[in-house]
Amino acid sequence: MIIKLSPQEIKRYNWYIWRFVIAGFSFVILMLLCTAFGLFGQLPSFRDLENPKSNLASVVYSSDKQTLGTYFVQNRSNVTYKEISPYVINALIATEDSRFIEHSGIDFKRTFTIIFYNLVGKKQGGSTITQQLALNLFSERARNPFKRIIQKLQEWITAVKIERHYTKEEIITMYLNTVDFGAYNVYGIKSASLTYFNTTPDKLTPDQAALLVGMVNGPGIYNPINHPENATNRRNLVLRRMAEEHYLSDGQADELKLKPLGLDFHRINHNEGSAPYFRAVLKREVQKLFVEKSIYKEGDVPYDLDRDGLKIYTTIDATMQRYAEEAQKEYMRQLQAEFNAHWRGRSLWKSIPTFQLLLTQGMHRSDRYKALKEAGKSEEEIKEDFNTPAKMTLFTWKGDIDTLMKPIDSIVYHKLMLRNALMSMDPTTGYVKAWVGGTNFEHFKYDQVKTGTRQVGSTAKPFTYAVAMDQGISPCMEVANVPVTITGYGEPWTPRSTGTIPGVLTLRKALANSQNYITAYVMNEVKPLPVMELIKKMGVNSPDIGPYPSICLGTFNASVYDMTGAYSAFVNHGVWTEPTYLLRIEDKNGNVLYEHKPRVVQALNDQTAYVMTSMLKSVVDEGTGYRLRYKYKLYNPIGGKTGTTQSNSDGWFIGITPQLVTGVWTGCEDRDIHFRSTNLGEGANTALPVFALYMKKVYANAALGIKQNVDFDPPQSGVNVTLDCGAYNQQQQDSNEVDEKLEF
Repeated sequence: MIIKLSPQEIKRYNWYIWRFVIAGFSFVILMLLCTAFGLFGQLPSFRDLENPKSNLASVVYSSDKQTLGTYFVQNRSNVTYKEISPYVINALIATEDSRFIEHSGIDFKRTFTIIFYNLVGKKQGGSTITQQLALNLFSERARNPFKRIIQKLQEWITAVKIERHYTKEEIITMYLNTVDFGAYNVYGIKSASLTYFNTTPDKLTPDQAALLVGMVNGPGIYNPINHPENATNRRNLVLRRMAEEHYLSDGQADELKLKPLGLDFHRINHNEGSAPYFRAVLKREVQKLFVEKSIYKEGDVPYDLDRDGLKIYTTIDATMQRYAEEAQKEYMRQLQAEFNAHWRGRSLWKSIPTFQLLLTQGMHRSDRYKALKEAGKSEEEIKEDFNTPAKMTLFTWKGDIDTLMKPIDSIVYHKLMLRNALMSMDPTTGYVKAWVGGTNFEHFKYDQVKTGTRQVGSTAKPFTYAVAMDQGISPCMEVANVPVTITGYGEPWTPRSTGTIPGVLTLRKALANSQNYITAYVMNEVKPLPVMELIKKMGVNSPDIGPYPSICLGTFNASVYDMTGAYSAFVNHGVWTEPTYLLRIEDKNGNVLYEHKPRVVQALNDQTAYVMTSMLKSVVDEGTGYRLRYKYKLYNPIGGKTGTTQSNSDGWFIGITPQLVTGVWTGCEDRDIHFRSTNLGEGANTALPVFALYMKKVYANAALGIKQNVDFDPPQSGVNVTLDCGAYNQQQQDSNEVDEKLEF
């Protein structure tokens, strides 16, 4: 049945429809005006648009412009438009906003089309790339429908503002730098490229770009790790859209759809990257520096390393850092096996009287104990928990293993793990080139380069000999190697000695073979105060150092950082240059916030320093460091000093070359746990090999510029000390003959 309407009725209904449309349009305009004037919440200001707030990772750079790692809340680093593959740009536009180049922030044609699709039950998204960027930068998606409508109006206005202030290239770059790429704390195309394909954004292929862009619409359901089938289907949809928009041919798209996902997944966390111990120390240092130097953002707002996208430039050489980490891993795997075999079948409780106390201390320091305490557990309940097997991951040199173990047994296991640390620096500039603070940052977070200190043992002996050389004593002076007792400083002190070479030795030979009695003799000659003063002048700031005789044998604690820096003064003509690892800090826009200027001290005169390099070379040529020659075939000019503390608790080697000074320490977490024999526990066996393997790698890479065919530079004024003991003895003999003739 057809109802015929009169012209008056048609006119009346048309007027109703137009009134509805006009009212609706007026309502939208009113809402937009209210939104624009901030009645529903403040909109981003012009200043906000110029400096959009977003969590941007701070990046730590090596001296050769490599990224060592990042500090972040959201794992995100920015890239420029030119650093993004065109396939990514094309895939994004084809899938998310095909009219991106044409519109001015809001695509009204698309908006009304989407409204129609949603009315007929086909759910579609209507936001342009610019609108999505506005949401990413300035707000979070509201769950309340009414708030979401208001938020959408705010996005429209913000999108238009963004379009007025930025070019299309800048907008799409900002979008790709802020978008969420999944459940692994991955934000921005740079982090996504590295995480899912282990590559950079400029090297992404069409299918890789399609996969990542496909995740933008639903980073959870299209995650290729958790939902590979969904991700494949979504990728293929993006490839189809790229073909429809003529960014790919149909044939290319069809061929790419058949490819597997080809993931090279590499989940990134704060432990990832090179030099994790160094970066942890650096972060604390930078935070402390900002407070001490009053470095703030506008309005005295402190900088946040995890959010403000700072650029931190360091002296670390990425290649040398890698060589140091490889050298440690290569030798410590072997040494740990020797240590395990050394203790196999022996009762730790019987062999180490303090072992039960060490276990209790270890339990109390553990995160597990602290968590149980906070949960209100009694000591008995905690003890029961530590004796109940639990799933855990253990570190081994062959890789982490998942196992079922009593927590108390895991403490025993970790107590018997050897630790190792290395620092390598340029003695002239003071620039630290490599920093390995421990054996595995994920499992053992304590830095042993600068944060931790250990007894230095015989690596302290050169300080006493340096004072003697400075006072005019010859390295060729001969001394009987017999016990010496020093008085006048409290209780009389007589050092103990193992491996004593009987007879009369030159000071050169005594230092080369680390003889305690002759070192004590030299201390008695020069007195403790000048030795203490020299040690402090050379940058060793341990509170343990005082004017007492035993400092000549290294009874004080010091860090690898301080000791390595001190030895650099021997190489650098007596000038101590503060070990430097931080060069400058820039904000995200490249403005310099801080530049480091190292301290410099003339600790020794240049002739004394040169005499000491000669004596330290004897350690390698004929003394405790000789295995560098016979075992590791390093025949170039190298000096150094081994160190072994009481009961073999600490093994040291500090090696000097004309261009690098490198300190290495090895020991267990607790000094009471150690090798039982000096043959295994001495620094020549526990620390020196790491130095040797590191230097062999460094020398093999000519591009690093560390040369083998150069010797230590003599003083410009020449050397008036006889370093050849054969010539020195002849001079002494001739002098004695002249004296006899004069007397006659």
